[in-house]
Amino acid sequence: PEHVWRINVDPPEEAQQNLSFGAADRWWEQTDLTKLILASNKLQSLSEDVQLLPALSTLDVHDNQLTSLPSALGQLENLQKLDVSHNQLRSLPEELLQLPRLRSLLVQHNQLSQLPEGLGQLLTLEELDVSNNQLTAIPSSFALLVNLVRLNLACNQLKELPADLSAMKSLRQLDCTKNYLETVPPKLATMASLEQLYLRKNKLRSLPEFPSCKLLKELHAGENQIEMLNAENLKQLSSLCVLELRDNKIKAVPEEITVLQKLERLDLANNDISTQELLKYLRSKIQDDAPGPNEEPPVTAMTLPSQSKVNIHAITTLKLLEYSDKQAAEIPEAVFDAVGSNPVTTVNFSKNQLREIPPRLVELKDSVCDVSLGFNKISSISSELCLLQKLTHLDLRNNVLTALPEEMEALKRLHTINLAFNRFKVFPSVLYHLPALETILLSNNQVGSIDPVQLKGLDKLGTLDLQNNDLLQVPPELGNCENLRSLLLEGNPFRTPRAAVLAKGTAAVLEYLRSRIPS
Repeated sequence: PEHVWRINVDPPEEAQQNLSFGAADRWWEQTDLTKLILASNKLQSLSEDVQLLPALSTLDVHDNQLTSLPSALGQLENLQKLDVSHNQLRSLPEELLQLPRLRSLLVQHNQLSQLPEGLGQLLTLEELDVSNNQLTAIPSSFALLVNLVRLNLACNQLKELPADLSAMKSLRQLDCTKNYLETVPPKLATMASLEQLYLRKNKLRSLPEFPSCKLLKELHAGENQIEMLNAENLKQLSSLCVLELRDNKIKAVPEEITVLQKLERLDLANNDISTQELLKYLRSKIQDDAPGPNEEPPVTAMTLPSQSKVNIHAITTLKLLEYSDKQAAEIPEAVFDAVGSNPVTTVNFSKNQLREIPPRLVELKDSVCDVSLGFNKISSISSELCLLQKLTHLDLRNNVLTALPEEMEALKRLHTINLAFNRFKVFPSVLYHLPALETILLSNNQVGSIDPVQLKGLDKLGTLDLQNNDLLQVPPELGNCENLRSLLLEGNPFRTPRAAVLAKGTAAVLEYLRSRIPS
């Protein structure tokens, strides 16, 4: 409507009548309009009268039917955020390059085949999203964008990246997913501030070198044609937490990958790694002095006959107490007796017929960190388990649990819990009170709802798996849990987000959910 553009200029209608104005109605003292949101309409053009709103700091016209933008936009010298995404723009006006304070420019999902050559003049720019267009090249002036923190070039037709991008010294996130890149310029390796790099769905044959990228935390290079990993390149990535290389043609994993001490997630699914390679890698992880697969641990004078089935060697050397895959209804006393005064850090009682937590587990409370009780018939958690205050990993998958006791709140160090394939109908509320939790695996239950506000309180939570539950809706506020790196929601009966959004991955799902939060 015309009067929107003139809202700062024209007196309101009631001013035409001779009224006495109260303090709230003194229209001549109102401040100028700073935010104008016209998103998700059917606008086909914007008036040049936009220049009558010089105080605008935000202009959001995403999801309209715009084919061009008015040159008058260049006069909005207070504009900091411009969102023209999801339109039908074929070009951007040169005048846009005059905006002295622009920090965020969002032009994704348009029909742009090129960007203005002088785009680098927007020196204040911190966020630039040009994804899902038809770009075949990037202007060399991009090198001038030294304040840019996030750059999204995904889903275009780029065959190469200009080496000058390396001059972007503030860049933390670079997304080049789904282009036609065959190589990455070596100079990009000097980008010292880069933390996240997405190169998925390109045509790379090898992993780029990153000698200076000491802060790189995530490298996503799945769905390429990478055949080998260069050990030297991997060694440099001392901060790497996520290395995603699925759907490539990798045949072997170099041993140097073990120097990536901070690595939390390594995805090598759907490659050409032979079983032999994998076995070789796993064998190398077994301590040399552990007995071979066919050797019984030596029976010594200290070994009671009833204990000879207990691997004493594992207890003393690996600090492991194992009695798994025995289909036992209870753990024999001899198993616990064998521990003696040895500190045990790992307990594996999985794949038995246990109906309760073994009471003597509490004897290990001073040392045990990792307990596996999966694939049993446990229906409730006893208070003994809640006394294991050093516990960091707890695996209770494939049991018949319906609830967790509030006493579990004492497990302040617990950072991974696996509750998949149980019978939970509600999200166990005690989990909201375990501040160290990093991973919650709750797939294949019957959970009907989650509390996004309480989840946001778990600020270390990076993985939440709720696949195959009974969620009828996903609360938009879940989008505020920005620390989530992996949110899995497939196989639930909710309508939105749709499968196409879920398929784009966690970041896209969280962004979608945030966009649905009522303002």
